[in-house]
Parts: sequence; structure tokens; C-alpha cells
Amino acid sequence: MNPRVEVVAVDCLMVRLFDEIAEANMPWMLAASERLRAVFAERLIDLVPSYTTLMVHYDLLALTPVQARELIGEALNNLSPDDRTAGQCHVLPVWYDLSVGPELTLLSKRSGLTVEQVIRRHSEHEYQVFALGFAPGFAFMGLVDEALAAPRLDTPRKRVAAGSVGIAERQTAAYPLVSPGGWNLIGRTPAKLFDRERDGYSLMQPGDTVRFTAVDHAEFIRLGGDDTPQEALA
Repeated sequence: MNPRVEVVAVDCLMVRLFDEIAEANMPWMLAASERLRAVFAERLIDLVPSYTTLMVHYDLLALTPVQARELIGEALNNLSPDDRTAGQCHVLPVWYDLSVGPELTLLSKRSGLTVEQVIRRHSEHEYQVFALGFAPGFAFMGLVDEALAAPRLDTPRKRVAAGSVGIAERQTAAYPLVSPGGWNLIGRTPAKLFDRERDGYSLMQPGDTVRFTAVDHAEFIRLGGDDTPQEALA
């Protein structure tokens, strides 16, 4: 870890802990988040974690930029991961089917695996939630098996169904709401990923882990899933 502090705005500093994305980063990111929240206390307006950075938005009326840097230095001093900062583990049921996951065939051809093997490889790994973004409740997770990595679609779809599970490069995610999107769709989950009534709104938070488990069509419908084919939304 080689922490650096970068200026983002007059009241915002970026703490860069790592230069490359890796699952091993997350315990350090969580520990740093906890320390930063503690030292800034009520002077912290927002703390936004990402794959390798933490953006610290602080109250400029309560702290000078120099004082903010000093607090960051205090937070990072003798930093070490702590098991108590581990996030929640979520198990998301997924109906993997060509009608809702049209890129299953594409990923099968790219990887040389059968569709069943693609599904198994995607669902047998526990993924880290690295960051939230793009849309409310949209969690960027990784890292997927290298054989399943695929670039985003050349032409994004105008409408992707809520709950759609996709892959982009070595990341995976599930769309919380109907939205445009260019990820390779491989299935759909009935889980409610974004809820205005939920504390924090998003089902998942950075530092959480996620497992996808394959379910059949009947179970998907029983759990409240929408089986409208993706093509019908285009």
C-alpha cells in the first residue's frame, strides 16, 4: 500500500491507497474508511469508496485543507485490516436463461465453455463489492473468472431490465432499475437491489460480498421475478 492524497475540490480530497484493482485491497479500504469516519467525525460530509481510492468530502467551515490532510495522516497511521470491518454476505438467486441473459451464448463462444459451464463458473465464486455507482444501488463486483471476461457491448442497450445480471471485463453487477446499459447480460435476479425505504437505500455496500445461486424459472417467479424477455424491452 502506497497512500497518496490528491486534491479533488476546495473541500474534497482523494486518498489513493492502491494503484491496481484487487480483491485483497478491500480489507484495507474498509479499515481506512472506518478510521477516516472516526477522526473526521461530524466534520465529514461524505466518504465515497471506490476500487483503490476514498474520496473525503469535509466541512470547509470546520476544517482548513491543511487540517484535513493532517486528519487523513492520523487515520492512516499504523493502519491494519480488522476482521470486524467485514461487510455482509448476500446470496442472490439468478435465473440464467437466454431470454433474460442473451449474452450467455456469446460468452460461451468467447471462452470455449458450454453455457452450463459459464453459469457454473459465474455462480461458484464469492465476489467483493468494490463500489456503488452508475445508478442507485448498482454495485460493481469482482473479480470474475478470467475466462468469462468480456468487453462491454459496442452499442449499449437503451433499456436493460431491472435485476439483469451482467459482466463487463472482469466485473459483474446486477441492474437495480430499468436503465440503459452495455454489459453482457447472462441472467436476472428477483432481488430488490434498491429501496428508498431501506437504510442506505442499496441492498449492497462496498465491502460486502455476493454469491449468485442459480434457480429455475418456477423459483424465479415464486420469488417475484419478472420474466419479460430482454428483447421485448429494446
